[in-house]
Amino acid sequence: MADILPFKRPSPKDKAKGKTLCRSNLHKWVVDKEKVFDVKQGKLVTTYICSRCGKTKIKAH
Repeated sequence: MADILPFKRPSPKDKAKGKTLCRSNLHKWVVDKEKVFDVKQGKLVTTYICSRCGKTKIKAH
């Protein structure tokens, strides 16, 4: 017979972990070092990625 695994619903605290700050526009920006040059703008750019939600932000130099 198969083993029966107990199922536990995630608590609201666990569901919202890491998302509430990003909803309030308090992202945790980290520099993405792979993409340095933007072809469309023809400039050097710095790409930032939020480590919690994955949103990106680009700053031209």
